[in-house]
Amino acid sequence: MASSVAASRSLSGEKPQRIIEAMRRSVASRGAAAATFDHVAREAGVSRGLLHYYFGTKEQLLVETVRRECEVRMEMLERQLTNARTADDFIDLMARNLQKTVSAEPDFLTLVFELFTLSRRNREIALEYSELLRRTREQVGVLLANAQSRGVLRLHAEPEAVAEILFSLADGFALRMLSEPDRDFAATMQAGITCVRALLAD
Repeated sequence: MASSVAASRSLSGEKPQRIIEAMRRSVASRGAAAATFDHVAREAGVSRGLLHYYFGTKEQLLVETVRRECEVRMEMLERQLTNARTADDFIDLMARNLQKTVSAEPDFLTLVFELFTLSRRNREIALEYSELLRRTREQVGVLLANAQSRGVLRLHAEPEAVAEILFSLADGFALRMLSEPDRDFAATMQAGITCVRALLAD
């Protein structure tokens, strides 16, 4: 939100980025409640006062951490999707990205789920989280609309509505895959791909 301390500080420098990465690791390993400013400051090798300077509160730091992660992933997704030539290319890429995230980067998913949990109890976080969802949904909606204009996809609903369905499926899959890491999800993934194809392909 525009009112946040982070919005008034430049976060592109090495120290704030180190703080954000330390918060990411701390939440993943300890949970949001135990990821205190003291712990994050030690992990980042900076003073506690510097965390307050850049982010104001722990909640704002958590939001900024998730926001930065989402921005990086959206930029990567946009680059990847420019190479898609068919709906199947697009769908395969989305499926592989989900599987890679669950297997290789579960910390990011833990961070997002922690932020959601906090949003149920903290109005400030709820507003920030809602804004993050809105912006991400709109960005993916634009990507889908652009892909349709290039003839790659044929959307069977409004772009943002399709984006919402894709996020909902991905969130559900991720939660279950993280909860049952030894289970074979191949058949479930294939069923999900069938559902997505019905929204994106002829």
